[in-house]
Amino acid sequence: MILGISIAANPPVAIMRAVFQPIQDHWIMTHLAVSTLLLAQEGATQSQGSIFSLVVPMLLIFVVLYFMMIRPQRKQQKERESMIDNIKKNDHVLTNGGFFAIIDKVKEKEFIVKIDEKSDVRMRLAKTAIAGLIKDSGREEKKSEPVKAAK
Repeated sequence: MILGISIAANPPVAIMRAVFQPIQDHWIMTHLAVSTLLLAQEGATQSQGSIFSLVVPMLLIFVVLYFMMIRPQRKQQKERESMIDNIKKNDHVLTNGGFFAIIDKVKEKEFIVKIDEKSDVRMRLAKTAIAGLIKDSGREEKKSEPVKAAK
């Protein structure tokens, strides 16, 4: 008994349950991993399996991991870099520390931000300290005009 799990009956399945139980959100990965181990166990008992029958499920797992985890993370990282590169003076931002600020100056690796306009409080922030763009200074908010009823 390892980690409170009996592995005498079916070792691959019990081990996979112990490893993947915390990752219940990723049920596809768990299913693929268990099926791969079961295929490997069948191949070992039949002794007719080839290396190809083991490689294909592993490649399938890698492809699923790539499209579910790696690719969306890279896309999000590119969007964040683009947002930080396009920040300009008078943009309203939220910092990682939770401060709402207005960009005063843009430098190569840092921003000078205004925290309080009335008392002229300014801070130097690294570009990585910006959590998000609240309001872009280039876009003017259009005020909607009330629609007059046709008579």
